[in-house]
Formats: sequence, structure tokens, C-alpha cells
Amino acid sequence: MTEPHLDWRAVAARAASLLLRYPDEQTLDALPLIEAALPELPAEVADPIATLAGYRASVHPRELAAEYVQLFDFRRRSALHLSYYTAGDTRRRGEALVGFVAAYKAAGVEVVGGELPDYLPAVLDLAAVHVGGWRLLRANRIGLDLLDKALAGSPYRHAIAAVRAMLPPPDAADLAAAATLARTGPPMEQVGLEGFGLVDTTGGRR
Repeated sequence: MTEPHLDWRAVAARAASLLLRYPDEQTLDALPLIEAALPELPAEVADPIATLAGYRASVHPRELAAEYVQLFDFRRRSALHLSYYTAGDTRRRGEALVGFVAAYKAAGVEVVGGELPDYLPAVLDLAAVHVGGWRLLRANRIGLDLLDKALAGSPYRHAIAAVRAMLPPPDAADLAAAATLARTGPPMEQVGLEGFGLVDTTGGRR
């Protein structure tokens, strides 16, 4: 596909971010806004977003919450933290997170709520306001591809499909690396990442 105009791409990034966040009252209240924005988006992006938005609108919030926790909080293979897929729980992940932090600083924004800076919805929010977010998404295409596979059969796979549709297709090296990681899984080496839990606007931490 051709390079999308930044304005509609920002709308799509924000919509995908909301749909990938925990289904609390705020994110569910945004569903009508997401649906109203769909005509601004090309079909390959609008259709998967519409599918997930429709699913969230049709399921009881308690069921959505239980499903979300089971899918994203209890399954490491479907983690929403992009650097986990290539760095796992190793010291290399700390190095990767430094790059994410630098991108937010360059854009003059910060992650709120105590999330790590590689949290996919936060990266999408960055992409909605600054080109650095798109650079991070392209650089972590392998993680998105593996997350897409992990979400097979889940409505949330549609949000990943929309994001991937806005990125250049993977090259041969990306495909080979994704295939290797799919077989072996991320590297393991327990390390502390507390230094990357960013402070929210109230000064607290999760």
C-alpha cells in the first residue's frame, strides 16, 4: 500500500491504542468516537478496527475485562510489550527500553500510568502525535508479527492487523528472525526493570 497521510494514520493509531487497552469505562466510552472516525480510514485499516470495536460494543464489560486479563496479563506469549519478543527478560531488554524512552523524550511526551515505554498502546499514542512512534513500530515489526500469531482466534488480533497494515511489509531478515523466535521463544534471564516504570502525572507508580 502507499504511504498513508499522517493525519488519518494518527486517527487509526489512536483508535488501535484504545482498543488494545484494558476495557474500562473510559476506553469503552470511546467506542462511538472510534466508529465515527472509520470513514476517514482506508478499508485495510478501517475493517479490522471496526470488527474489534463492534466486538467490544456487543460484549458485557465484565466479560471483556475477564477475557482481557486472561489474554494479556496471564499469557507471556501475547504480551503487549514490544521489546519482550526480541529481548525477553534479559539485560538486552533494558538497553532496548532506553531507545523507547529516548523516542518519548524527543517528542516531548511521557508514558503515564506506570507502564513500560514499550507498551504497545503507549507506542501507538506516541505514533499519533510524532513520527518517532512509527519508527519504533517499524523497528519492532518482529514483535508485532509474533503477537499477531499469538492472538490467532482472538478478536484482538484485528487491532494488530490494522497496525501492521500501516507499516511496510517485513523483509526477508524480519521473516527469518520471526520464524526463529516463534520456535525458540524470547531469551530468558531474570533482571530488574524497575528503572523503566515511568512516573505518571500524579507522581504515583503502579
